Amino acid sequence: MGIESVAILENSKMTPHTGKLYFVMIASVLLSCIASWIIARRYRGRMRQLMRVPQAGSLPAPMAETAPGTESASNAHPPAQATLAGNRRAGMRLSMLLAAVSCLIALSSACIWWTLVFPGEPMPAKRVAVVALLHLWPVVPALALVWRWSRSRLFGALLLWCAATYAVFLWRQIEPRPLEAMLAMASEIGLSLALVSAVFLGSATRAIAPWLLVPTALLLSAMLVGLDVLSWMAGHESPLLMLLIQPLEWLPGWSGVVVVFGIFLLLAGIIAWWPMRMSGRALGHAYSRKWLSDLLVLFTGVWAFALTDRTLTLSASIGVEAFAMYLSLLWIPVVMWLAGRFRQGRALPPTLLVLRVFQQDVQMQSLYDQVVERWRLSGNTVMIAGTDLADRTLDAGDIFQFLDGKLAQQFIISPADVTRRIDAFDMAADIDGRYRVNECYCHHTTWRDALQALVHRSDVVLMDLRGFQAHNAGCRHELATLARAARALRVVVLTDGRTDRAVAQADVASGRHERFTWIEVSRLDARMRRQVLAGLLA
Repeated sequence: MGIESVAILENSKMTPHTGKLYFVMIASVLLSCIASWIIARRYRGRMRQLMRVPQAGSLPAPMAETAPGTESASNAHPPAQATLAGNRRAGMRLSMLLAAVSCLIALSSACIWWTLVFPGEPMPAKRVAVVALLHLWPVVPALALVWRWSRSRLFGALLLWCAATYAVFLWRQIEPRPLEAMLAMASEIGLSLALVSAVFLGSATRAIAPWLLVPTALLLSAMLVGLDVLSWMAGHESPLLMLLIQPLEWLPGWSGVVVVFGIFLLLAGIIAWWPMRMSGRALGHAYSRKWLSDLLVLFTGVWAFALTDRTLTLSASIGVEAFAMYLSLLWIPVVMWLAGRFRQGRALPPTLLVLRVFQQDVQMQSLYDQVVERWRLSGNTVMIAGTDLADRTLDAGDIFQFLDGKLAQQFIISPADVTRRIDAFDMAADIDGRYRVNECYCHHTTWRDALQALVHRSDVVLMDLRGFQAHNAGCRHELATLARAARALRVVVLTDGRTDRAVAQADVASGRHERFTWIEVSRLDARMRRQVLAGLLA
């Protein structure tokens, strides 16, 4: 058996200390995933309530049409021309960047691992390369994030990577022992792979769970500390503990013990509440300052899982020195900062306005994953917020504002709010080079005002009219608004067999109907995705 496998299995021992840390790691992921589903459901419910019922005050007056030539200053200079080839190059650059960072993290962590496990011994390049390859698996979720792979494709790619790595492991063994090689791989990457898979299981968990991991870990750690304090007080027969237990002696059986445990857990949670809120707000602040992006938070989280699993396994034998493994994560901010320096001075990006038939959740979510996510490599995206894409567009600001009970403050309640809201849009590139999705939260009385303003801030429009019928009055108003818009626009309209195309074309006939490109979409496969992107990136 190879020396790498032997060292891995020998370091797979568990201590009480590492057991607690493993508990925090696993429970944080599971609780964050459960909380993500709950938050996403309550967020959608609150959005429906706010969209139907405006806040107190008179209904807003209709917003006046913008006259030709009076577009906002942001549109005074035409944006750069985005092309399909440029979009592909941007995607490849980002993929190669994340792959390069992953290789640097895997190689440097393998060197640190070898130094800690075999202190003073020479570092053979081939053996270190095998260890680095074993821990390079986070590059697969990284590519899945950029290209928005389906869950089946992601898990299939992870299985192929595991099979290829297993073959290399067997090849490097002095005496082939397939079972021991498999156990070594499972002990090193099995848990972190399972936890990452849990995060990637749903759209809500992928969008929300990474932002909740730090606050949840703080809460669980505080509770474990509370139980340790209780254990210490019990072992030393603390008078304070005796004073607490004495009034509970009337409770039957183990009830008194359960109450005492509950009191200590509750106190620990209360003490941890302020650090939890501060950590959440700090993450939201870092996101608003562009120190973080949704992609990098998930990418860093995946690597943190991988390194945590290795660190806890190693700490059981060598102690706190194992936490030096986390130094490898410093490659992420360093490389991203350097890459950002090369992107400075880019021309003004184009802005895409996304419109759709509401209550077509599944097909719109697929369109967002396949088209809008790729457009973000080339330019900004604006839209009117809806519950159909809440799982996709939720960011750190939305999550923590909702948890603080401030979602209503995001809504537009008057024409004056339209300008304020749109002027606050974040239209600069993220640290990873992609652009953000900005939304207008509207009541049923203000969405027309927001639409008018968004049209005059946009350069190209993607309108999903699959399933459109004559009774969809909102979409008909949008079509007429696009046809009458004074500024130059390119509008790509998606239709299918259920679309009442005659009504839609009649709604734009009195305006600039030549700006509309109609694409029949029977199925949004790779060929159709390229066709839609080519229409947007002409």
